[in-house]
Amino acid sequence: MGAVALDHLPEPDRLEVAFAGRSNVGKSSLINALTNQKGLARASGEPGRTRELNFFEVDETDLRIVDLPGYGYAKAPKPVVEKWTRLTKAFLRGRVNLKRVYLLIDSRHGLKDVDLKIMDVFDDAAVSYQIVLTKTDKIKPPAVKRLIAETGEKIARRPAAFPRVVATSSAKQDGVDQLRAEIVALLPDMG
Repeated sequence: MGAVALDHLPEPDRLEVAFAGRSNVGKSSLINALTNQKGLARASGEPGRTRELNFFEVDETDLRIVDLPGYGYAKAPKPVVEKWTRLTKAFLRGRVNLKRVYLLIDSRHGLKDVDLKIMDVFDDAAVSYQIVLTKTDKIKPPAVKRLIAETGEKIARRPAAFPRVVATSSAKQDGVDQLRAEIVALLPDMG
């Protein structure tokens, strides 16, 4: 389906899951890994590339994936960052078919203040979200386990946070099947 402006949102005729995260966290790579389509979401070496809402309809399902604009990219002009923030907040408001937002966190950096602020937005909007650690191939396995536990503790008292943290590596396909199963569990019974 591609990028759309806020005033041209698709009808809420499909269940939606959204992916959010700081710029350069690996959203496009993870979406491509989940869908087994290398070029579905355009990955870029340039942080802050996603500047609109991008919608991807998953064939043979009632699922739509939404790629939200990246946040926390310091080099973007302030008015551009404010526009992305308004766009994301407006999308979240009243989107009844949005089942969950997957908040991607770079495992090399963990939760940052900017991530906590986005989590506040999700909590205030009562939008269910789940933390997904990305790029776990870049750190040692004991550090991944420790980061999962630490992140779980930090989100435990957040009202809209789903309690299970998923660790992924798009490059190595680690955790991709687990995350795919989390998404499938949100779909209505197909039987």
